[in-house]
Parts: sequence; structure tokens; C-alpha cells
Amino acid sequence: MPAAATPVTAVRASAYTVPTDAPEADGTYSWNSTTLVLVEADGGGTTGLGWTYAPAPVAALVEDLLGPAVQDVEVLDVPAAAAAMARAVRNPGRTGLASYAVSAVDCALWDLKAGLLELPLHKLLGAVRDTVAVYGSGGFTTYTEHQLQAQLQGWAHGQGIPRVKIKIGQDGGTNVPRDLDRIRQARAAVGPGTELFVDANGAYTAKQAIRVMHQVAEENVTWFEEPVSSDDLPGLRAVRAAVDADVAAGEYGTGLQYFWRMCSAEAVDCLQADVSRCGGISEWLRVAAVAAAHGLELSGHCAPHLSAAVAAATPNFRHLEWFHDHVRIENLFFDGTLDPSGGSVRPADAPGNGLAFRSTDARQYRVQ
Repeated sequence: MPAAATPVTAVRASAYTVPTDAPEADGTYSWNSTTLVLVEADGGGTTGLGWTYAPAPVAALVEDLLGPAVQDVEVLDVPAAAAAMARAVRNPGRTGLASYAVSAVDCALWDLKAGLLELPLHKLLGAVRDTVAVYGSGGFTTYTEHQLQAQLQGWAHGQGIPRVKIKIGQDGGTNVPRDLDRIRQARAAVGPGTELFVDANGAYTAKQAIRVMHQVAEENVTWFEEPVSSDDLPGLRAVRAAVDADVAAGEYGTGLQYFWRMCSAEAVDCLQADVSRCGGISEWLRVAAVAAAHGLELSGHCAPHLSAAVAAATPNFRHLEWFHDHVRIENLFFDGTLDPSGGSVRPADAPGNGLAFRSTDARQYRVQ
């Protein structure tokens, strides 16, 4: 056990931009690289790791604003550090990129606490399951039919992951025929025994989204993510009422009220949250409670190795997104990454989140 007084002594941040392995796009955005902002928090001779996927200047926000706010807070008192960060970002704004920065620091502090106590993070949080269900996620609108087939079959047949997701909403929802073709291609690639999810990233109008699902009813799509903008709660509710697939949204949430409004509006069948955006593990646990109070499950958006431990400790958790870009980067940057074979991952039994940063391998991608 650590001594009674073990303060946070330093918080460092760095940013790394990794090119994609092929051009990528969804219904409303395209990109050719992904930036990870890493946070390292020190205390008691131990270092905790956290990160977010955000623009590189978030690293300066961490070091200039949040580091001083949590320095000298007791390592064991992560809620006190979370409160200190909330005060520090009051004027610049709690939501948006400030929440991404807070998330990375909060996750690093939880990892630090678990490491200092020599406990696996999911055990410190209180596990309710040994394994966490995952779904393969990618299927970008830029992929050819061959690329789509290879990726989906790699998950479904190569790794035995029984759930896969593709992007639709081609060109802002203006090419529905190609969306329909790609949904059919995806079903043909994985066969009837694999769940098929789709994500429009807010590209459609509500009636357009409903028509799309009705036209591919025979493909048995069971998850329809952001059929309309996640800010369009009446639209989400209308789609939810009209289609068989579960409607999901919430990945952009950076404040507890955002999630409360979405749940209260009866806009989703399953709430999503991203631990690297919503405020970290501290806020994730509150979001999960809001979802539970509305009779909803929570699904983890992206950053799978940052999410696995808290997912294992969330009673109303459904599944975790095994996102192609983030899996590539996390496998490149960290030792101790997880194996999704069979459709689930098992959080590490090592102290903390069980990961070690490979700084030498990451160095070539550093931008800040």
C-alpha cells in the first residue's frame, strides 16, 4: 500500500499523428491520419497512462491548464482531481476539446492509482464481468468491395468476432444506391450468422434513414448508429420508432447533461459514450448511471484499450467498438494490447490498465 500522502507530482502530454493505411471516410467526413494525445501522470514512483484522439494542441491544454490543477492532489483521490479539472476548465468551457483533455488526464490518474495499489484497473473499479464483448468497426465509404470484404471476413471468420460495422451515408447521404449496395455486400461477406451494424455519422434526414432501413430489411441490420445528427433528438426518436434496428448515438458527448437529454428524449435504444471524450473514467461511470436510470445499456465508442477496464466494471454495458484506426495505433504504441478473438477481450491482470508505452516506436510519429 502507498504511504498516506502520495501526491501527483507531474503530468506530461505529447501528440502523435499516424497516417491511415488507406484513404478513409464516413458519411460526413474524410481523413488520412489520426492523432493520439498521450498523457503520463506521475506519483509515488509510478506512472499512469491515458490518451485521447484529438488535435495536437490538446497536449498544450493538458500541460498548461490541467497539469497544474491536479499536481499535489493525492493519487488515491481521483474524484478530487476530476473536480479540480472541472474548475480549471470552467472559463474556457467544460465541453468540446477541453473534455478530451480532461478525459486523457482522468484515465491516466485512474491508471496511476491502480498501478500504485498494484491492482488491475478493472478490479480497482470493481469488475462485473471477466470479458468485454467487442464488434469490428471500419468498413469506410472509401473502401472498394474487395477491401470491405477482406476486412469484414477478417473479423467475422478470421478472428471469430460475431458483430461487424460499416459506414454508410455516402457523400453526405446523397448516394443511397451505393449505401444499399454496400450493406448487401457486407451481409454477403459475413453471412447470416454475424450481426451487421451500420453507421451513417449523421448523414441522413430522418425519413431518408427510415427508407434506407426498409429497403434492406432482408439484410437484418441490427444496429443503426447516428442515422441523423446526434443533435437531432426528435429525428433520432422518429427513426427509432420506425425501424427494427437498435438506434444508437452519444459518441460526441462531452458533458453529463448531453447524455441526460438524449436519454430523456427517448432518442436511442442504446447510449454510446467515449471514455476518451466524455470526461474519462470518472464521468463514464456517471453516464452509465444516467443510462441505467433510463433503462438503457451503454456501448463504448472507440479507444478500445482505454475502455476495456471500465467496460468490465459497468453493469449495463453492451459492447465495445474495436475500431480499425485506433486498434492499429494502440497495437503500435503499447505493449500489453488485447486479443479480440472470439468476439471479446479480457482486461489485463497486470497492475493498472496493463499497458506500457513504446516510446521508441512512437517517436517517428511525434508532432508535439
